Amino acid sequence: MPRPTGRVLTLLELLQSGGIRTAAELADRLGVDGRTVRRYVDHLIDLDVPVESVRGRYGGYRLAPGYRLPPLMLSDDEALAVLLGLVAGRRTGLTTAERTASETVSAKIRRVLPKHVAHRLDALLESLAFTDQPGEFATPDAGVLLTIADAVRHRRPVSIRYTDRDDRHSQRTLHAYGIVAHSGRWYVTGTDPEIGEARTFRLDRIADARTLPGSFEAPVGPDPAQRLLSGFATAEYRHEVTLRIHGTVEQIRAHLPASVASLEEYAPTAEKDRATERWLRVELRAERLDWLPPVLAALDRPFVIERPDGLRDLVIALADRLASYARQA
Repeated sequence: MPRPTGRVLTLLELLQSGGIRTAAELADRLGVDGRTVRRYVDHLIDLDVPVESVRGRYGGYRLAPGYRLPPLMLSDDEALAVLLGLVAGRRTGLTTAERTASETVSAKIRRVLPKHVAHRLDALLESLAFTDQPGEFATPDAGVLLTIADAVRHRRPVSIRYTDRDDRHSQRTLHAYGIVAHSGRWYVTGTDPEIGEARTFRLDRIADARTLPGSFEAPVGPDPAQRLLSGFATAEYRHEVTLRIHGTVEQIRAHLPASVASLEEYAPTAEKDRATERWLRVELRAERLDWLPPVLAALDRPFVIERPDGLRDLVIALADRLASYARQA
């Protein structure tokens, strides 16, 4: 159960969110009665926090207009959440700041924590281990990210300077309708109005972004995250692969996620349950085929290769190797 001091700080946070809070609402959020709420309000007033009492049918408590909030105060749980978030963000690449900035903000937070809290957090961070290796990703410019986010929110066109994977530079206009974090990178999805096609861009490859006059309507259909995954699955690569696999959607997706392959029913049935085994057509594009036979072997479901013939040869070669290994004494 939170201590009274913790509840007083929670009360201050609720009032900081703005507007008038009724005594009943505050009592419910704090888990106390109305009399205790009034006592906590008196504590804040004693600390020179100008809490005003508003009378009337819709009355309650609020902070005085123009009141400047005190320096940032974090509870033990909040400090832990912030520091762990910074650690996780650095390891996964989902950060918009350079490594030095993440380290300095961590140091600032730890420096102002009470000693007993800081020691407990240090103990946790020192004993914490990860099963995966830290990612090394290029981080997007914070100004670019915020500009595009504002354009997404207000449906404003945005002009970007972009460098593609072949190091080609271009200036283009984008109707951005979503920002997506995927596998340690930031992407923006939108429509290129000049060609009328949906496009996806890596944010760390955008050198500059500025909002343009005008507005647009976001398209109906899949959300930005689904559009991103579909774009990955249908990207242009050397080989186009089509399979028929007998199994459930979950079984197939466990080895061929939406970012890799698209699924559709091969023989439509009335049963739409994702857990029902049936023949599904799987389509994907790949620069190389040598990784697919082990995936199909791990899937361990009946399958038919429609194309390309080269994949069939690779699967047979893998099966022959596995059989020869199994016959060895």
